[in-house]
Amino acid sequence: MGLTALALASLLSAPAFAVMPDEKLADPAMEARAREISKELRCLVCQNQSIDDSNADLARDLRVLVRERLVAGDSNDQVLAYVTDRYGDFVLLRPPLKSYTLVLWAGPFAVLLIAGLGTAIYLRRRRQEVEASAGTVLSDEEEARLQALLDGTAEKRGPGA
Repeated sequence: MGLTALALASLLSAPAFAVMPDEKLADPAMEARAREISKELRCLVCQNQSIDDSNADLARDLRVLVRERLVAGDSNDQVLAYVTDRYGDFVLLRPPLKSYTLVLWAGPFAVLLIAGLGTAIYLRRRRQEVEASAGTVLSDEEEARLQALLDGTAEKRGPGA
């Protein structure tokens, strides 16, 4: 039973390549180039997968487009430039560092920095509150009432008594 579950888990964890047999090029070298390019392009539907791994219709269309451009004689860079010109830098899984993509690159670090500063401010205020409350001295009446509560001899009093 355990071995069967392990085998099933390993099969399910393998990457699911979405390239269909009818999309593949007859030339193995050209197909390898197409696969290499496809791994650089983001599926615009799934967004977290390359078009090589996606089953979306748009990803299939992009895979076919990549292969058409390669058959037409374009280099890998020309194919990437063609697709980028058509869909923008967002189609690249690793967008270039430009002024308008700076947010994509710096955003996670900015969020982390803001969260760290917020945590530091919160902890500092909390420590100040604890230090301020530690120096509070009870009046003689408050001390007697506290002692009575601790001894269990406190009388039931209404609010403000």
